[in-house]
Amino acid sequence: MKELVEYIAKSIVNAPDDVVVTEENNEQGIILKLQVADDDKGRVIGKQGRIAEAMRSLIRVKAAKAGTRASLEII
Repeated sequence: MKELVEYIAKSIVNAPDDVVVTEENNEQGIILKLQVADDDKGRVIGKQGRIAEAMRSLIRVKAAKAGTRASLEII
């Protein structure tokens, strides 16, 4: 899942070298934290949060297939 988020984010932003994805496991499941350059946060979130919601939907589907839960935080 980490690779999927990283691939999507690097495709969208202007500074792909600044994209950092960290993965944390806890009792609720997997938490993916996406960090991008300040200028690219708007691109990753999208108009009315549509891109962020689409990324979260893809992560939930992939997590459901793996039998776990996952969430995405953009920091």
